[in-house]
Amino acid sequence: MKHIIGYDAKRLVRNTSGLGNYSRTLVNDLAATVPGDWSLRLYAPDEGREDLRRQIAPRPNLQYSLPKQGGLGWVSTSFWRTRGIVSDLQRDHVTLYHGLSGELPLGIRKSGIPSVVTIHDLIFLRHPEYYKWLDRKIYTWKFHRTVKEADLIIAISECTRRDIIELGQVPADKIRVIYQSCSTLFKQREGDDHLMKVNARYELPARYLVNVGTIEPRKNIALAVKALPLLPDDLQLVIIGRRTPYADEVLQEARRLGVSHRVKLLHNVPTDDLPAILQMAEVSVYPSRYEGFGIPIIEAIQSGLPVVACTGSCLEEAGGPDSLYVSPDDPSAMAQAIRQSLKGAEGREERIRRSQTYVQRFEGTDVATQVLHLYQELLKSKT
Repeated sequence: MKHIIGYDAKRLVRNTSGLGNYSRTLVNDLAATVPGDWSLRLYAPDEGREDLRRQIAPRPNLQYSLPKQGGLGWVSTSFWRTRGIVSDLQRDHVTLYHGLSGELPLGIRKSGIPSVVTIHDLIFLRHPEYYKWLDRKIYTWKFHRTVKEADLIIAISECTRRDIIELGQVPADKIRVIYQSCSTLFKQREGDDHLMKVNARYELPARYLVNVGTIEPRKNIALAVKALPLLPDDLQLVIIGRRTPYADEVLQEARRLGVSHRVKLLHNVPTDDLPAILQMAEVSVYPSRYEGFGIPIIEAIQSGLPVVACTGSCLEEAGGPDSLYVSPDDPSAMAQAIRQSLKGAEGREERIRRSQTYVQRFEGTDVATQVLHLYQELLKSKT
């Protein structure tokens, strides 16, 4: 039976990481997986970034849909995404709508269009100290409204599922855990020439730990800095992320500890260079205090790195039983786990191999197949 599946594509065309990566990877995989008479329609408030749109493979069963009132400013497009989009979905005979970034438009349930929403995390409720008051209030309002509108909810981890049940008072049978799909880009080994060019471009040290992600207090990269004095003097830390006020705090801590010469911050690193930087590293450190999932851990494992992360959220789900996990407030434990992961450490290579087998469950079309089965389950229940 023919179906048109609609998607909230705002993050797909605007966000370079996180929700954007989730949206682009899932849509690409679904477009290659759905039955031949199905089509996918991407509803975005504007065209967004061309480089991000290019990451969506052109297919005959895939098209974009923009609001008709373009040019009236962000207030108009925001209203369209929150409420006005429903009339467009009805006009286009959409048979199911999927909110890819934790939101659904008001009135979607009343319209009769079945809906699915992916909720990535509830950090704004679990750790409100990391959010501005107004942002927290808006996110909380959207969350409670969305779980009422949705027919089914996708949680990207068991941790997020537990949070939705506890903090949203949502029945467990309304939630399905489908882990976030991860690109296989980082599994592909880079050639020696490219490795040398990237090494020279960023003046990378001979031995280094690597951390990829937003440089903010919740990500807790200062823990790795505090571990540096307890590690070999020739081992450095390369942090990749946007420059933020917290980045300045991290550098100040490095100066206080006398290890500022061993900390290197890289900003605006293009995606094409990331695999090479990871593949030349020795260990990936990801000391975040709380995550909805942890894609950078999977990318590091795909790149052939051992991972040291922190307990307290879902990182054990992402990294599996052969990565190492420590308290987010224990520099000594972090240093010890890193030493166990350095080249030549006993069991290192075997742990990497087992971790690479573990993360295969997050790669590509298997996740798309699970989402497709969810769509089919919901559509069948509505007939």
